[in-house]
Amino acid sequence: MVVKDLQPFTIVEDEGFMAFVNKLDPSYVLPSRKALKTMVTERYNISKEKTMEDLKKADFVSLTADMWSSINMDGYLGVTCHYITPEAKLATVVLGVRRFYQTHTAQHLMEAKALLMAEWGITTKVQCMVTDNASNMILCAQLLNLRHVPCFAHNLNLIVKKALDQTPLINEIRQKARKIVGLFRSSCKAKDKLVEMQGLMGRPALKLMQEVDTRWNSTYDMLQRLYEQREPVGAALSNLNSDTAPLTSFEYNIIQESLSLLQPFKLATTELSEEQRVSASKLIPLYRMLQHKLSQKKGQSAQESTAQLGTHLQEGLHSRCGGYESFRALALATLLDPRFKNVGFGNPAKAQEAEKQITLECASLMRSNTATPGKQFHSSSDIMELCHLNNYVTYTSYMLSV
Repeated sequence: MVVKDLQPFTIVEDEGFMAFVNKLDPSYVLPSRKALKTMVTERYNISKEKTMEDLKKADFVSLTADMWSSINMDGYLGVTCHYITPEAKLATVVLGVRRFYQTHTAQHLMEAKALLMAEWGITTKVQCMVTDNASNMILCAQLLNLRHVPCFAHNLNLIVKKALDQTPLINEIRQKARKIVGLFRSSCKAKDKLVEMQGLMGRPALKLMQEVDTRWNSTYDMLQRLYEQREPVGAALSNLNSDTAPLTSFEYNIIQESLSLLQPFKLATTELSEEQRVSASKLIPLYRMLQHKLSQKKGQSAQESTAQLGTHLQEGLHSRCGGYESFRALALATLLDPRFKNVGFGNPAKAQEAEKQITLECASLMRSNTATPGKQFHSSSDIMELCHLNNYVTYTSYMLSV
């Protein structure tokens, strides 16, 4: 219960919990806080040993890593490992979220990650590290001699934030929206008046949402909620003795068009946030989808400011993601995904190049397993390995031709 529900160890000292347990079974003796901590540690060690056994069976793993700060501004390094189980299931395990006392240099990050990799026995198995675009993270991957892939969701965040900041009128509307939301989230009187107006208009009593500087999708959520609740918000503001200026109908039209432009980015960010399916093969198709939708929606923009926003989004998308089809790992992942194959590419030449690479790789695997001098296949496992490889090459060739 403590592990699954993230309960504090002090729960065993809470009067209400003690009375509840006693009511269920008067003869049961609750463990002390210290004993409970020991029990949780033992459970962790058992779980860790099992996970390490699973990792031994994995041929390759990939890592994601990030630095973050607690509410007390303590630095932490989080590293997550992703791998495929023998049952062809995608598995994820958090290797550690550890307090980071040193300065956040690439050297210190490299040392901390190398220790974690050694602790979990995956040093020679790591094929790729996904992080944000911070220079220390990129250099850290280079020091570890690992292939670095920039986080696509982080790139989308940077693209949208910069595009919004580059569009003056929309930026002004954001600032006004933040003040309005701030009023209704900080004043009990304003909040009650909004709930009253929502009730009179037959609207659900939904709270306004404030944007967070580090996450662009919070800006989208703030503007969307404000647009949906524009009538009760306007009525509530008119009944309050406040100097907070309401948004005009023109500004709400700008918000509506901006939301239309930003919706594909919101959907792409959500698509990449799941953990049960691999995401690498989606990046190139998502990039193409965003290009297409931006071009389509930008042409429908009636306001100059939203057209400017669309232009800035297109420029940022091309600048940060335009080279994805040349990224070997992403190109091969897209090609081998039966949903996309070569149709997922915007440049036919890049698709042909990826097909050539995967064909050469298959041929190399065949040569290394069948032409090794003196190698004989006696055991059933050896024969199964060769059959599996032959089937893989045949299947890959077939899938590329369908």
